[in-house]
Amino acid sequence: MLGPVCVVVDGRQVPVGGPKPRTLLALLATRPGRVVSAEHLIDAIWGEDPPDTARALVHTYVSAIRKAVDAEVISRDAGGYRLDAEEVDLTAFRREADAGARAVPDQAVDHFRAALRHWRGPALGGAQGSWAENERARLEELRLGVLEDLAEAGLTTGQGADLIGELAEAVAQHPLRERLRAQLMRALHQAGRQADALACYQEGHRALVEELGVDPGPVLRQAHGEVLAEPLAPPEPEPAPVTPPGQLPFGIADFTGRASEVAALSRLLVDTSGYRLCALSGKPGSGKSTLALHVAHRVRAHFPDGQLYASLRGVQTVRSDPAEVLVGFLRALGVADAAIPVELDERAQLYRTLLADRRVLIVLDDASDERQIRPLLPGAPTCAVLVTSRERLGALGGAHQLDLHVFDDAEALQLLDRVVGGGRAHREAQDAQEIVRLCGHLPLALRIAGARLAARVQWPLARLADRLKVQHRVLQELMIGDLEVRGSLALSFDELGELERTALRRLGLLDVSSFGGWIVAPLLGCDAYTADEVVERLVDAQLLDPAGARYKLHDLTRAFARERGEAEETGFPAVADRVARCLLALVEAAGARMPRADFDWVETSVSFLDRAKIDEILDDPEEWFDAEQTELVGFVERISELDLTEAASKLAAALSSSRFAVRNLFSQWYRTHNAALEAARRVGDKLAEARLLAGLGWLRFEQDRLDEAASYYEQALELSDGVRFQALTRLSLSTVHREQGRLAEARTALDLSLAGLRTLDEPKALAQAIHGLGRVLCEQGDLDEAVRYCTDAVAHYRELGNARDLAIAMRSVGIVHRAAGRLDEADRWCSDAVNLLARLDNKLASAYAVQSLAKVRVRQGRGAEVREALVEALETCNEMQDGFGQALVLRTLGELELAEGDLAEARRRLEHALRWWDALAVTVWRARTLRDLATVLDASGESGEEQWGEALAIFRQYGNREAREPRLPATLTL
Repeated sequence: MLGPVCVVVDGRQVPVGGPKPRTLLALLATRPGRVVSAEHLIDAIWGEDPPDTARALVHTYVSAIRKAVDAEVISRDAGGYRLDAEEVDLTAFRREADAGARAVPDQAVDHFRAALRHWRGPALGGAQGSWAENERARLEELRLGVLEDLAEAGLTTGQGADLIGELAEAVAQHPLRERLRAQLMRALHQAGRQADALACYQEGHRALVEELGVDPGPVLRQAHGEVLAEPLAPPEPEPAPVTPPGQLPFGIADFTGRASEVAALSRLLVDTSGYRLCALSGKPGSGKSTLALHVAHRVRAHFPDGQLYASLRGVQTVRSDPAEVLVGFLRALGVADAAIPVELDERAQLYRTLLADRRVLIVLDDASDERQIRPLLPGAPTCAVLVTSRERLGALGGAHQLDLHVFDDAEALQLLDRVVGGGRAHREAQDAQEIVRLCGHLPLALRIAGARLAARVQWPLARLADRLKVQHRVLQELMIGDLEVRGSLALSFDELGELERTALRRLGLLDVSSFGGWIVAPLLGCDAYTADEVVERLVDAQLLDPAGARYKLHDLTRAFARERGEAEETGFPAVADRVARCLLALVEAAGARMPRADFDWVETSVSFLDRAKIDEILDDPEEWFDAEQTELVGFVERISELDLTEAASKLAAALSSSRFAVRNLFSQWYRTHNAALEAARRVGDKLAEARLLAGLGWLRFEQDRLDEAASYYEQALELSDGVRFQALTRLSLSTVHREQGRLAEARTALDLSLAGLRTLDEPKALAQAIHGLGRVLCEQGDLDEAVRYCTDAVAHYRELGNARDLAIAMRSVGIVHRAAGRLDEADRWCSDAVNLLARLDNKLASAYAVQSLAKVRVRQGRGAEVREALVEALETCNEMQDGFGQALVLRTLGELELAEGDLAEARRRLEHALRWWDALAVTVWRARTLRDLATVLDASGESGEEQWGEALAIFRQYGNREAREPRLPATLTL
């Protein structure tokens, strides 16, 4: 209560949630053992505008607190709740204060001091609302009253000099409180500082006149009269201590690693030629304090006049006041309490004067900012200062800055091995490496993990590794004694502003380890500028790490953020949906700026990013996709977990059409679609399920797994009867059937697709259907109709301005002309296709076009001209994991070798192609290659009768044009 609202169980602080649960807990703690009505709780938490679900939320907060504490500390009774805690600091404070009020002055001082020790800062820290503000003001008044009672008792017993620091701080905070000021005057007077006492009165007189327009009251005037009437001689100064101060805390005996940092800091601190101020910064748990003390002990011999040390508690709620730190330093340097000035500036001047000719090392640990440090810096170059802070102290002029990162593999393993002891980590090296990875190479986490294993000698390292793999328990596992990763992170987290805390929680719930800073805009629902500011403040707090143009979230920080998000965030699915819409807009915009293979168009999404920001992010769309690829896949899986099926299915479809298909990123394609499909089935979203099944059909087609592709498309058709979806899916299914050689079924699917498309405004899909029909007619041998349809498709694509599909249709026209024996026409069309695709930089489509042109040139007797291009096409298909393309080009290379008379090489190429066709289960293309192989065998003096017979049977079964063509002589090939 008397500081940040928290619960401590067995000496360990446990999290109790955000401002609302803390407000509830605070209200109950002001009345321990008494029932507080639900209405009173609701009014305290929400004020005059509670939500409709307020009662349910109160119950939820109570349940969460019980769970965190693992005890029934809050009971329900008579329509309200009662706190049954063993101890509340407010109760203990009142108990000591009451005892002091009843005691004689000597004993009263001890009781009042005991009461005030319960205060850890402004009361009710983290609680919110008007009730909390009013209660906080009431409790502060209680504290000041006890401080005044302490002062009265201390002055009565002659201990005024010991109270000067506390009273001066209180007067500075409450300059119009006359009793406090009068007590400070009397304390200064007792210490022999009559001038300071009179100056204190003048300051109070001026403040009262300027602020309230009144003169000092009787209490302050009486104190003024006492000081004037009884001047006291100052006490004799105490002799300076003979022994130089040695305030460095004990260093860690098993300090490990950081060799380069130790060497650099040691060199800088003992180098008398420069300004010796070193600022060491790093994330929570990175070992800043440990390193600083290790280096300080290492160089202490260079500072014979002593070492000063202060913990500045920079991430604590109540930070060390530089004025109070100077009191401790001045005492250590031999200054009597009575001779220590009141003002900060005067104390700093005296401090620098004393250090002017001394060689002293000053270690300032855990600083909050530059303002806290500057009064503590010596003026003499003979002294050296080592500062640690979680934030980089960039405004500390002249400081040598050193950023401390997590351990590398070798250092991390060495630390773990030393802490565990007995060589266990060395013997169980694989499990030790896994622990290092799960601890994110963070020194504090490794030290805790090692200490737990050292305390449990019966545990194999694999047991702890398995426990650390459970994400929601990893922070619970990394606790021992007074060391815990969660607590270290919580100190930094609690110092953040509300926007930064919200951003970190939501990043944890999003479960991203690397991300572009723009994502914070939709996470917070703010503009891009505000998002950038939030990200930079998280970087300053060492809770995010810059990684080029992106940012990384340490694994343990991410676990902490997710833990806080699950406890404190509500309505996160809506936030994730907002991020998904932004990502969809970026994926679509990036896809429009690079070669793509469209599967389905999606509407442009709402975005919190303006056009200028999108252009900035997508300056290089290829590079953006490369950087975001892993996180995009993870994001689709995450929103699928949240059952955001519409967003997941649209984003998965956009990724496959804009990136995955072009680069043949089949694993990522399957992961996104499968995750979204499971979510769609969970929630019964048939439309999303159909869409995703069709996407998987396309994937299997691209992988040349044609039977699976057909099965996925057929499942999709059963789930949706929408005219557009049916037409587009049948169009895709017809391509699968054509590749399988099932020409009649391909023709049926195309007829049905065309019937639907002619009723829709789908010019691109209509062009694809016309093109598909032309290709099927070519396979069936109706070459005149095939030319007509393929040429019609060319005209459609040209009108649409679709260069890629135009080139592919031109290739098809060339293939039909080649089949009809019109080789010059075929050469012209195929050459135009090759040239157009080369300009588009579409490697895979270019490989197919080169193969078609090579077939023509072989027929023309010009095969040598295309040999090199064919070999490059084979390499492209291999690189793009395109098995169908590899088989196709291998067959063409076999035909080239046959035409040039290298029968052995022709046979090798054709047999290689056959193995591919068998693996792909593409029967018609196997037959075509068998026909070529029969020609090679005939030319070699062997019989190709068996191969020709099998090929002819397949052609007849599937209705291919080759069934009606004669067997060719050994000198020719198709």
